[in-house]
Amino acid sequence: MIREIVQVGDEVLRQKCEPVTRFDQELASLLDDMKETLKKAQGAGLAAPQVGVPLRAVIVDVPEGFFEFINPVFVWQKGEQTGTEGCLSVTGKCGKVRRPNKVKIIYYDRKGDRYSVVAHGWFARAICHELDHLDGILYIDKAENLRNEDD
Repeated sequence: MIREIVQVGDEVLRQKCEPVTRFDQELASLLDDMKETLKKAQGAGLAAPQVGVPLRAVIVDVPEGFFEFINPVFVWQKGEQTGTEGCLSVTGKCGKVRRPNKVKIIYYDRKGDRYSVVAHGWFARAICHELDHLDGILYIDKAENLRNEDD
């Protein structure tokens, strides 16, 4: 099911999200809906609060593959990169954001199994952007040169 992507100004985007405690069909349905929603919106990632659900769950769709990260936690961050970002919850805007160039996170999958991943470049940027959503942080809070996308 395609869900509505909430926009900046909606209070759910500024909440610190709750950890996922039940790895059940409800979670699986949320993740499936998020994937369909992301595909339709043609984005690189989506966090549960962006569809109005204040849980610590994100998905990213990058050249390295499609990933579901439940209760993700940074283990470490290294290096630095700066690049242009936009957000499905802040339509029509973009800006330059400084992020780590390489990150390692631990996370759970939809079944509750624990994993880790090391990501660099664009993949690391996508993870950092989405994990910020889980703490009520939007890229516009960090962006330099915020502008309209068509400028």
